[in-house]
Amino acid sequence: MTGGRKVQLCGVAQYGNLIGITVGYTITASISLVAVGKANCYHDKGKQADCSVSNYPYMAVFGIIQVILSQIPNFHKLSFLSIMAAVMSFTYATIGIGLAISYVAVGKVGKTSITGTAVGVDVTAAQKIWRSFQAVGDIAFAYAYATVLIEIQDTLRSSPAENKAMKRASLVGVSTTTFFYILCGCFGYAAFGSDAPGDFLTDFGFYEPYWLVDFANACIAAHLIGAYQVFAQPIFQFVEKKCNRNYPDNKFITAEYSVNVPVLGKFNISLFRLVWRTAYVVVTTVVAMIFPFFNAILGLIGAASFWPLTVYFPVEMHIAQTKIKKYSARWIALKMMCYVCLIVSLLAAAGSIAGLISSVKTYKPFRTVHE
Repeated sequence: MTGGRKVQLCGVAQYGNLIGITVGYTITASISLVAVGKANCYHDKGKQADCSVSNYPYMAVFGIIQVILSQIPNFHKLSFLSIMAAVMSFTYATIGIGLAISYVAVGKVGKTSITGTAVGVDVTAAQKIWRSFQAVGDIAFAYAYATVLIEIQDTLRSSPAENKAMKRASLVGVSTTTFFYILCGCFGYAAFGSDAPGDFLTDFGFYEPYWLVDFANACIAAHLIGAYQVFAQPIFQFVEKKCNRNYPDNKFITAEYSVNVPVLGKFNISLFRLVWRTAYVVVTTVVAMIFPFFNAILGLIGAASFWPLTVYFPVEMHIAQTKIKKYSARWIALKMMCYVCLIVSLLAAAGSIAGLISSVKTYKPFRTVHE
């Protein structure tokens, strides 16, 4: 395979994954917003009350917010959203871990075992296998930031060197997220055991204190408002740069108009940017409404992106950059790792597809409410 073809395939995988992430974030944000209302309902009426709510209106609200934010021209203007997203992420993760620890401390421990859910009691053998594969996809999705590393690197100044800055940022980012994920997983399983929900903040592992659950879910929604833009901006810029390059004389595409916006001051408006970005947000919102399956969608996106973007292309670039000799011990080890990760990704995709099929059987588009 030629270098040019590999670049094209990498681009397809990267932008396809970014699109999937924006759909997944729309679903997740709406579930968190629904959880705020449900937490208040359970507090007022009791845990057995019927507090089912449709998440479609919340998806629409999230989409409207993204339509407005999508007019931000480029990554250089996103620093405030990135800071907000990081603070919100740290806050809700800490709250979730704290609530799980409190459950364990007071003795509210679920049924746990080394092998997890019991076959024949909690699930069938087939269900356990498919869910295990899907879980691998969820883990892969957790490290989906790899898809925006190149775009983020393009916004860095030349001093300090980009590669040094990215190495340091990646080390801190991976270490921090891994630390929090392990704590959430371990304490969440200790608290709920085999009955652990997919997300113990939105699936109501915790009911009280309801105001703290509300605040944590509000933080999730706020985090995803900013995160959506971080992942959507590379798609916006790719299409706009390509159109500007191909149609330099088209005023609809190239012209910008200065508009006075209250509080913000002068703001440059492009009609093409307004139409294209609005259309993108609308399409991703509609797709999220059609397929609002949280774990299965995230697992599928993670499985589809993990191998090409996190394993195969980085390894191939490393081999080419460092000129590793073909069939040397290091070359063989790297290739073996690629094949093992490919098998893992395929199994994760299979598990997520099985989960989607199971969910679709009982799903009615635009009518199903969030239980």
